[in-house]
Amino acid sequence: MTDAAFSLVKQYYQAFNAGDMPAFLDLLTEDVVHDINQGGREIGKEAFAAFMSRMNECYEEKLVDIEVMVSADGQRAAAEFVVLGRYLKSDEGLPPATGQQYRLPAGAFFELREGKVARITNYYNLNDWLEQVGAAV
Repeated sequence: MTDAAFSLVKQYYQAFNAGDMPAFLDLLTEDVVHDINQGGREIGKEAFAAFMSRMNECYEEKLVDIEVMVSADGQRAAAEFVVLGRYLKSDEGLPPATGQQYRLPAGAFFELREGKVARITNYYNLNDWLEQVGAAV
C-alpha cells in the first residue's frame, strides 16, 4: 500500500512539472476535494481543472526538492517541496504581474482512495510570496 501511495504522489508531481494536465487530472477521483491555500474548498475534478487552467495562465511553476511521506496504511501522504515560479499574468485580488520570479517553500497533504488522489490540501506562506513579487505586506 505504501509503495503504491508513494508512486501515485510522485506521478502527480511528475505530471505537474511536465505540464501534462490530462495525465495530472487523470490521477484524481471525480469527487476530489481541493483545499486552496488560505482560500476555500472546491469539490470535483471539473472545479480542479478550472483552477489549474487559471493557475497555468497566471503562473509558470516547477517544483523541486520534492520529498514524499506516506502513512503506514497508504491512505494519506504529504509532500514538501520548493516552488520555482514566475508570475506571468495578474491574478484576481493579487498584485500586478510583471514576470516576477519567486522561490517558495511549500507543502501538500493528500488523501488517497482506490489508486487516486481524493483530497489535496496545499500550503505556502502567502506573505512570503507577496514580498517576493514586490507587494507591500
